[in-house]
Amino acid sequence: MFFDEARIVAVREMILADDEAGRRKALAKLLPFQRDDFRELFEIMKGLPVTIRLLDPPLHEFLPHTDKDIAEVAEAMGAEPAKLKGRAQELSEFNPMLGFRGCRLAIAFPEIAEMQARAIFEAAVEAGKSTGEKVVCEVMVPLVVGRADFDFVKARIDAMAKAVQEESGETLVYQVGTMIELPRAALRAAEIAETAEFFSFGTNDLTQTGLGISRDDAAPFLSHYVDKKLLPYDPFVTIDRDGVGELVSIAIERAHTVRPKIKLGICGEHGGDPASIEFCEEVGLDYVSCSPFRVPIARLAAAQATLKARAKG
Repeated sequence: MFFDEARIVAVREMILADDEAGRRKALAKLLPFQRDDFRELFEIMKGLPVTIRLLDPPLHEFLPHTDKDIAEVAEAMGAEPAKLKGRAQELSEFNPMLGFRGCRLAIAFPEIAEMQARAIFEAAVEAGKSTGEKVVCEVMVPLVVGRADFDFVKARIDAMAKAVQEESGETLVYQVGTMIELPRAALRAAEIAETAEFFSFGTNDLTQTGLGISRDDAAPFLSHYVDKKLLPYDPFVTIDRDGVGELVSIAIERAHTVRPKIKLGICGEHGGDPASIEFCEEVGLDYVSCSPFRVPIARLAAAQATLKARAKG
């Protein structure tokens, strides 16, 4: 959504802006693109629920890094190469997975979340009119550590929903939930569930943070763990039941004490793994989400896991 040639310039303008007014000016250029993207999603789904995760990647991913690319981008934007290079260096991180990303972007720059929320809700109004089906949208806040940062972002989302309802005269049907992808968030699930209406367990990152293993750097040693039976399988392929699975189970149990009917699921590659899907059925998750090419396998595995659970029960 952001790397398209027609949009990346506005994204970079937003990153390079010196103040909130400059960021809002750039975000105003992105709003129509985001609104059209979301409207198309809602029209395709025709009334079925759609979950949209707010901006998650670190901002430095949108900036050029080589001197040649910096010079070309600066010329195209009418910006100083030194300023562009300096901003790229300022945003560079040693460990981006644990850095300035997810809800941390919305906390530092609330206008980003506000733009995305407005785009989602305006798209929902438009799609509802074009399809005749009420849009049910679920807005997902990534990488929270507890209720405080979730509530901070949720307040901006709710404010945008209220504004769009007043402007359009339409009543929106939406929920705001979060990704549980950090151990602290799993342990604080009860307090998060007081205001979050659904959880999606981001088990890719929960595996990285739970096991202290970088997915991108694990190849040289993780195979030795599996070969020598120190781990039963690659935890990025099949969910680690004893560690990550325990965090998920704790979060589910604690969330249910506050919100008994909270909607729960997982997203990531585990959502397409049959053994992981069986685990999801055992702990009572409502859905799995995975990359498109894994959907047929996931559907079959989900059906088999459900039948197995019924046979036991």
